[in-house]
Amino acid sequence: MQPVKPVPEDRAAEPLTEYVQRVNRRIRAFDHRHPLVWDLHLTGFWVLAALIDATSGGWANVAHNPDAPFGLVLVLSVALSVPLLWRRSHPATALLVTLPPALVSAWSGAALQAALLQLLLVHHIALRLPLRNLWWAVTLATAPACVTVVRYGDSAGSWNQQVGSHLLSLGVAVLIGITVRTRRDYTAALEDRARRLETERDQQVRLAAAAERARIAREMHDIIGHNLSVITGLADGGRYAAAKSPDRAAQALDAIGTTSRQALGELRRLLDVLRDDDQDGGAGQTPELAPQPALTDLDRLLDGVRQAGLPVRTTIKGEPALPEGRQLTLYRVIQEALTNTLKHAGPDATAHIDLSYEAGGAVTLTVTDTGRTAPLPSPALSGGRGLPGMRERTSLYGGTLEAGPRPAPEQGWRVHLHLPEESPQ
Repeated sequence: MQPVKPVPEDRAAEPLTEYVQRVNRRIRAFDHRHPLVWDLHLTGFWVLAALIDATSGGWANVAHNPDAPFGLVLVLSVALSVPLLWRRSHPATALLVTLPPALVSAWSGAALQAALLQLLLVHHIALRLPLRNLWWAVTLATAPACVTVVRYGDSAGSWNQQVGSHLLSLGVAVLIGITVRTRRDYTAALEDRARRLETERDQQVRLAAAAERARIAREMHDIIGHNLSVITGLADGGRYAAAKSPDRAAQALDAIGTTSRQALGELRRLLDVLRDDDQDGGAGQTPELAPQPALTDLDRLLDGVRQAGLPVRTTIKGEPALPEGRQLTLYRVIQEALTNTLKHAGPDATAHIDLSYEAGGAVTLTVTDTGRTAPLPSPALSGGRGLPGMRERTSLYGGTLEAGPRPAPEQGWRVHLHLPEESPQ
């Protein structure tokens, strides 16, 4: 095991760096909204520079033929600089447009400096178009240098000096374009990844919230449904016993009070866990917490069901050695099965619980009753959460759950659950 290296603390950027980045973001944002403004400014600058070079005679200082006609020099200067306006939208077309003036400039010996603006067009081709376009773009941009070598020979310098220096300049322009393009694509990939991670995070939050709502709904259903069923059974029994046996009616009322207080306590603990800290009245107050029901609470559950009028027998095999999660699943399935029996089995029904513990944490549970064999309402139609809740709890541990009428000639309902052995950690 390699020791975990501590993550260095984030350091704040330098003020100058932050200022440059902020200005750069603003310029990019403005250029993205108004691209023509920047294009017009850049093109106007180079057109003005080319015209100044042409009218002032500066071009003659480096020309191979200083006697080139002034009109031709002026036209070539404009023709080599104006296509920069389309350098970002149509760089290949702009390069093709500047090729004839560049060839004429090289053949006439004017050797205008405006021809070097082709480097900017090659840069944009490397930046924006597929890289396979570079071979012909570099070839076309090198053509004027080759024309100068053919036309004027060594008088304009050795051929390797002229062509080599031009190729070196083109290589630098291409390299800068590829570097900027790589950085831009990398930034775009990071931004796309951040957006996808943000979307995935939101989806995970929604899924977690949905799962938590489902869990809370299961707990609320188990608490309210079971206890209300027991209270209803006790109330019915107390009403029948009130006339003949007041003592039995008083016992039923006591059992109703005990069951109600137990249900209210469980609901209060569940709601306290869901309550925000700010709503608790201060950091010093903590909600009243209690462990979830386990198999040790099964006797109290069965006593309440028996008091509600449903005789329950139990058969237990093996020694229980289950984690808390599996115990809660068994408890809730038994609770739901007995609650359904209280609701739907009718009078004179009995229930039997067969619980078998196996090696490795495997367990088999069967709950049967002798009530009516009519199937329960479909959860999809009735909106009930009993059977879906039991199946969801069972599926958490890779188990199986079957619920349905007992096979003929037996009457009643049967719930069968099996949890396999625990996977080794």
